[in-house]
Amino acid sequence: VQLQASGGGLVQAGGSLRLSCVGSGSGRTVSSYPMGWFRQAPGKEREFVAAISLSGGSTVYKDSVKGRFSISRDNAENAVYLQMSSAKPEVTATYYCAAKRDLTFYTRTTYYDAYDKWGQGTQVTVSS
Repeated sequence: VQLQASGGGLVQAGGSLRLSCVGSGSGRTVSSYPMGWFRQAPGKEREFVAAISLSGGSTVYKDSVKGRFSISRDNAENAVYLQMSSAKPEVTATYYCAAKRDLTFYTRTTYYDAYDKWGQGTQVTVSS
């Protein structure tokens, strides 16, 4: 599967953005596996942001984004989303969507090496 992330941009602090990740290609699809969002700021390591189970019934969030970010998916559209609200400058980063290697959701969910398919990233910049 190829993952295409979009929706990034420049937003003022307190604003909102909705990131999208759509899968294409044959074989594995976005609707086939748990999905996650990670981010990487300049000079920093890639870090976990949020993940959603195959059915969409379970989610996991980085503590600092709880209550402000919301991950969702639409398996019929082969897409996963990240709604960002009350944005803060410290969330400025390149955001990547990723498909988990296996169907288990709570196993290594926050570890980037548990995901083996990655989108190209979309830049989010929050100005103060």
